[in-house]
Amino acid sequence: MGRTVVVLGGGISGLAASYHLSRAPCPPKVVLVEGSERLGGWIRSVRGPDGAVFELGPRGIRPAGVLGARTLLMVSELGLDSEVLPVRGDHAAARNRFLYVGGALHALPSGIRGLLRPSPPFSKPLFWAGLKELTTPRGKDPDETVHSFAQRRLGPEVASLAMDSLCRGVFAGNSRELSIRSCFPSLFQAEQTHRSILLGLLLGTGRGPQPDSALIRQARAERWSQWSLRGGLETLPQALNTHLTSRGVSVLRGQPVCGLSLEAEGCWKVSLGDSNLEADHIISAIPASVLSKLLPAEAAPLARALSTITAVSVAVVNLQYRGGRLPVQGFGHLVPSSEDPGILGIVYDSVAFPEQDGSPPGLRVTVMLGGSWLRTLEARGSVLSQELFQKEAEKAAATQLGLKEPPSHCLVHLHKNCIPQYTLGHWQKLESATQFLAAQKLPLTLAGASYEGVAVNDCIESGRQAAARVLGTEPSS
Repeated sequence: MGRTVVVLGGGISGLAASYHLSRAPCPPKVVLVEGSERLGGWIRSVRGPDGAVFELGPRGIRPAGVLGARTLLMVSELGLDSEVLPVRGDHAAARNRFLYVGGALHALPSGIRGLLRPSPPFSKPLFWAGLKELTTPRGKDPDETVHSFAQRRLGPEVASLAMDSLCRGVFAGNSRELSIRSCFPSLFQAEQTHRSILLGLLLGTGRGPQPDSALIRQARAERWSQWSLRGGLETLPQALNTHLTSRGVSVLRGQPVCGLSLEAEGCWKVSLGDSNLEADHIISAIPASVLSKLLPAEAAPLARALSTITAVSVAVVNLQYRGGRLPVQGFGHLVPSSEDPGILGIVYDSVAFPEQDGSPPGLRVTVMLGGSWLRTLEARGSVLSQELFQKEAEKAAATQLGLKEPPSHCLVHLHKNCIPQYTLGHWQKLESATQFLAAQKLPLTLAGASYEGVAVNDCIESGRQAAARVLGTEPSS
């Protein structure tokens, strides 16, 4: 009998892990277990009555770097090339991003010329922040908050406006709590290696072997900033599910895991309520805090470390306007916490992907709500109604974008605990988890957004690396 690997969690990380396991030359038996009735996790696309596509979670994937290329390679292997909608480098959605500060939209500077010019909301050209960065000594601490790092290297304005907004846009988090080492490892490593993040980004880290395909070459030639799929990003997990089934992977939906226990012979027993599974190895692609509650007593130190990796909630409000017009063209805008504690930013979906506007086309924007405003409401036990989120989102669209007419279509979704928070010292939690797994020789591998990146590419890569560890093929960096 061959080995059985059980993958916990049918989000994109678990699907990617199952995909890479199933494509091995001598694949193990793979069982993918998902607690809900649908696969894809936070990736979810919904069609409106006019055929418009609304993304309830991630809405675009970056093709940059090795990880971006690997995801495109998977897309090609799944036969989805013809479904790809690219945002090319010369497109407004690739070139223009904005900050909403002081009641106005401000274009973020780009290129050398942009750095030399005065660029509100910053009081002086960002060239001076760059000069400060080049002359600032290397930090001595093993970790630092994003705010502290940015303030030390780039000055208080860049820290409180740009980096604060970026942390809200990517992590829905607080730059004064998040870790630079874990949230933005390339910036941390650039300072460690080159003493300067600008020099580090300029000189790069040295390129490893790059995946290659016609789609990857096209993305590089046309300088894509991001891409989606014609029917929405959920097409990707749906295609993965079809592929896994064709490869003989057992996909169990609506089967929440109740507990994990180790048998005498070193195998796992996975309890699914009214039935059990046996596994030689488990890949966990469920949130760290959820896994911590399922682990047996023998893994208590691991459970303690994982239970401290928390996550925040985000409300996503999709709005569609008939005849609405944006005051600017770009990807969207972010909002620093000093401007609005609840509105994280607004994405201009119709600019990047007009092909998804439906017929007749309507303007689509997505308002993201979270931050300290939502955390306070949750802590108070307030009623988090759809009406509350819709009202706040429509108010933001009216105030920040001038979209004052009522929307023709609206979708509201509260994603509870959807974005893990890599707070200061996150790397030590990962180190202690890794050391425990190695010391105890536990047949358990961790994957997913709780550990080393929350973007779709990061999650797919974590699944790939988990599969490589289980198969004994060393994952390339």
